[in-house]
Amino acid sequence: QVQLVESGGGLVQAGGSLRLSCAASGRTFSRYHMGWFRQAPGKEREFVAAITRSGGSTYYADSVKGRFTISRDNAKNTVYLQMNSLKPEDTAVYYCAASYSWSGRHYYTGDYDYWGQGTQVTVSS
Repeated sequence: QVQLVESGGGLVQAGGSLRLSCAASGRTFSRYHMGWFRQAPGKEREFVAAITRSGGSTYYADSVKGRFTISRDNAKNTVYLQMNSLKPEDTAVYYCAASYSWSGRHYYTGDYDYWGQGTQVTVSS
């Protein structure tokens, strides 16, 4: 079992920055690929970013590429999402998720085994 707890959300003006954190319980954090997803009201949950177990590879949705950075610290059992140049359309609940095996689909919610409760990010114009 892996428990995930997100933090760092809040209200920010367009153009601003936020850093989300996701703390994982247990001693097996380094065995999991990690991802960030988001869900806006009335929309489906969508992929934002993902990182491999070692942190050697990262993946981003086109909508956030160049603005968001995913990273992880396996010694601290934590994954981060640095969000810069935020836009109103980035407003959503952000979720972190852990996957033991992507099966080649880091963007697919069904390949993730554990989810956090989410943290709200609101970007005002």
